[in-house]
Amino acid sequence: MTYQAFYRVYRPQSFREMSGQTHVKRTLQNALLANKTTHAYLFSGPRGTGKTSTAKIFAKALNCEHAPSKEPCNECATCMSITDGSHPDVIEFDAASNSRVEEIRDIIEKVRFAPASSRYKVYIIDEVHMLSTSAFNALLKTLEEPPPHAVFILATTEPHKLPATIISRCQRFDFKRLSTNDIIERMKVVLEDIDLPYEEQGLKVIAQSAAGGMRDALSLLDQVVSFSGEKLKLEDTLLVTGSISQDVFYDLAEALKVKDVAQMLALLEQLIADGKDPLRLSEDLVTFFRDLLLLQTSDDLAELLELVSPEERVFTLAHEFAPNMLYGYIDILAKTQQEMRFSHHTKIYLETALLKMVQFSGGIAHQTVTTNEMGENPDLTQKIVALEQLVQQLSLQLQTGTPVQTPTAQKEQRPRAKSPNGYKAPTGRIQEVLKDATKQDVQRIKSIWAQALSQMQKSQSALLAEAEPVAASSSAFVLKFKYDIHCQMVADNQSLKAHFTQLIAGQTGTMYEMLCIPEESWLKMREEFIRDHGLQQKKSQSESEHGEELLEPPPAEKPEEPFIDDAQPLASQDPLVTEAEKLFGKDFVEIIED
Repeated sequence: MTYQAFYRVYRPQSFREMSGQTHVKRTLQNALLANKTTHAYLFSGPRGTGKTSTAKIFAKALNCEHAPSKEPCNECATCMSITDGSHPDVIEFDAASNSRVEEIRDIIEKVRFAPASSRYKVYIIDEVHMLSTSAFNALLKTLEEPPPHAVFILATTEPHKLPATIISRCQRFDFKRLSTNDIIERMKVVLEDIDLPYEEQGLKVIAQSAAGGMRDALSLLDQVVSFSGEKLKLEDTLLVTGSISQDVFYDLAEALKVKDVAQMLALLEQLIADGKDPLRLSEDLVTFFRDLLLLQTSDDLAELLELVSPEERVFTLAHEFAPNMLYGYIDILAKTQQEMRFSHHTKIYLETALLKMVQFSGGIAHQTVTTNEMGENPDLTQKIVALEQLVQQLSLQLQTGTPVQTPTAQKEQRPRAKSPNGYKAPTGRIQEVLKDATKQDVQRIKSIWAQALSQMQKSQSALLAEAEPVAASSSAFVLKFKYDIHCQMVADNQSLKAHFTQLIAGQTGTMYEMLCIPEESWLKMREEFIRDHGLQQKKSQSESEHGEELLEPPPAEKPEEPFIDDAQPLASQDPLVTEAEKLFGKDFVEIIED
C-alpha cells in the first residue's frame, strides 16, 4: 500500500478523537441528541484546525445507522462509506477549483432529489469564499428555502469575504488555533502508535513551529520522523524546523545581561550563517523572554512554557532580569518585527534591536540623562515647561475658542500682575517709546528680524512667528502679537527675551528693550496716540502759518512726528478702508492711491 502522510492517517474519525474545539463539539453533539440540527452551518478558522474533519464527522453522525447519537459508530456501512469518500449522499465540493456559477447550479438542480440511502443529503463546500458573486447569488435561494433532507456545511479560512446574506442563513462556528498542549498530546499518540521514542522538548519545538495548526504539526512530525533514526531527538527537530536551541537563547541572554555586545553580535552572525531566518529568530526571542516572565511570576507556570525547559539555570537567569527589562525587550522586538516584515534587510533590523536592548535599562537611563542635561543647561527646564504649557493652552484654546488661564507654576514666574482677562501690556513704557519712535529705528529692527528668528530654536521662533515690530526708539522696540496667548508667554519668558535681544544686539550693536503688546490693545493705544499726535501737529501748523517761531527746534536725527510703522494716522483713513480691514483683516486689504 502506498505510504500516507501522518495528517491523513491520523485524521480524527469521531468527536472524541478531535483535539480542542470543545465549544464546537459540544454544540453539535447536543444538537444531534436533541434532533435539533439545522440546514446550514459555517465553519471558519485558520488552516489545519479541523474544519473539514469536523464536517465529515458531523455528516457521519447525521446519517449513522445508530442515530440519534452524539458519536458516529464508524462501523456501519454508511459511516464506512463516508469515511472512504464513496457515499453518494455526502458530496464534498471544492469551491477553489469549482468557483463558477455553473457548478453551483448543478448542485441546486440535484439538491431537490431525495437521498439515495441515508436520511440527509450533506454538501460540504470547502473554501467557500472562493465562489464568484453569481455563484453566491445562485446558492442564496437554496440556503434560504432548502429541502428538508439537505444539509449544507460551508468551510472557509476567510469568512469576511462571504456575503452577509450567506452568513446570516448559517449557524456559524469559529474554530480557534489549537493550544501547544493539544498538539503535543496528539503527536504523542502518533509516536506511541508507531512505537518511536521521543524527547518531549522536541515535540514542543514542533508545536511552536506549527503555530496552532494540527495539520502543520503532523506534517512537520512526519518530516522529523523521516530524518531521525531510532529516536526523535531535540537536535533533529531543531535542524528540520529551523528553530534554535535553548542554549543559544541562554547565551544571548547572558551576553545581554552583562552588555557584551561583541559576544551577542557574534552569536547572531553564527545563527544567520547557519541559515536561520532573522524574522523567525525575533519571534523566538519574544517567546523566550515571555517564558522568563512566566518563571518570574510563579514556579507553578512551568507547563505554560513554550521554548525553555524548567531547568535550574533558567530559573536563576529569569530572576536576574527586572520585569521592566523583560517587558522593554519584548516591546523592542515586537516593534522591530513590524519593520522587518516590509524590508529585505532583516538582519540589520535585528542587530539594531539587540543594540537597543543592550542600551535599555528599564527607563532609568533615560531619566538620568534628562536630569544631567537639565543640570548642565539651566534654561532647558524653563524651555521644556514653556513648550508644554504652549501645547496645552493652544489645545484648550482651539477647543473652547477662548484664551485659557496658565498653570500655577507659570504664574509664579510672572514679573507683574495680570488683568482677569489675560495679559496686561506695559502701556506707560510703550507710550514713552512711541514719543521717541523713528522710522530709522524700526526699519533697523525689521531688517534683521528674519535673521534673528532663524538663529533661535524652533520652539522659540514659533512664538514670535506671528509677531511684528511696529515701533522702535533708540533703546526699545514694540512687538505686536496677533494672539494674546503668544504675547503673554513671550513676555513671561525672561530667558527667551534675553536671548532674542542679544541676537538683535549682535546685529545692530544696540541692546534694545523688548516690549510686548496684543494686537487688540495695540489698536486702541495706536488710535489714542495718533489722535493726540494729530492735534499737536495741527497746532504746530497753525502757529507756523501765523509766523510764530518754535522756541526749541526738533533734533535733526528725529522726524517732526513719531513714526508708527503699521498704520497711517486714523484721521487720514477712509471709513470704507477701516471697515474693510475689520471685515477681512489688514493683511488682505491693499490701498491703491489714484
